[in-house]
Amino acid sequence: MARKRKGRDISGWLVVDKPAGITSTSVVNKVRWALQAKKAGHAGTLDPEATGVLAVALGEATKTVPYITDALKAYRFEVRFGAATNTDDAEGEVIASSDARPSDDEIKEALHQFAGDIMQVPPKFSAVKIDGQRAYKLARDGEDVTLAARPLFVDELLLADRPDADTAVLEMVCGKGGYVRSIARDLGNALGCHGHVTWLRRVWSGPFEADEGLTLDRIDELAHDPALDAHIQPLEVGLTDLPELRCTPEGAAKLRNGNPGMVFASDVEYGDECWASLDGRAVAVGIYKAGELHPSRVFVDAE
Repeated sequence: MARKRKGRDISGWLVVDKPAGITSTSVVNKVRWALQAKKAGHAGTLDPEATGVLAVALGEATKTVPYITDALKAYRFEVRFGAATNTDDAEGEVIASSDARPSDDEIKEALHQFAGDIMQVPPKFSAVKIDGQRAYKLARDGEDVTLAARPLFVDELLLADRPDADTAVLEMVCGKGGYVRSIARDLGNALGCHGHVTWLRRVWSGPFEADEGLTLDRIDELAHDPALDAHIQPLEVGLTDLPELRCTPEGAAKLRNGNPGMVFASDVEYGDECWASLDGRAVAVGIYKAGELHPSRVFVDAE
């Protein structure tokens, strides 16, 4: 018989302003402990040295994680020119160097090739799996790591600041699966001078912004205190990119049992993915077909 997981049945989102020097998993564990939550997960890993938005899903909100993972995200980061590293960031060993430095205009011109739908090769030191093993583990063991390029949508990539000839601050809005370190590496190569990331901050992720996030120090201060609950956002926030359909109590009952339920729709089409609500609370996510929602994810109503 499986052991029952201990903790509170609490659902929603807690936005953390992640500091540098800690893994995303460690942040989730800290939040789970502070809230005494039974279940928690995050929507999109940040590298240990990166800072900014880490949205932590609690309880039933973990079922909405894919919709935040798929949403657009914004990053602000600094690229140092003149050196390539084996990790594509400042933590790695320098593997190539150059005395060349690009002008502002050269940088702006080169950025055009990284806009829109592009193909990007992840860093060798990344969590991408190769034959079941993480690429970073193979790279640390000295193995020759070759990663395939994968598609990425870059909505915007701009030169935001130029502190000096050696560095440039960029701002990027992109879709799922983007590696900022790869952008810095490939930009340096395109400019003929090499480059790597020195610092990175995720400014926003879908509906969540870094400015509204709690620091880990603040979470420590409020640990096991009901005041921390006041910072939890409803799980429905994770569904803001999907159309909302309202349903009747009868329709909600059917949906919660995993069956198609009647919904009221006006601006959606047959086959659209939507979510159904009753009195503002999420009931299910599914596919709309001829007046009914066919559920793929069902939310347990704690009340």
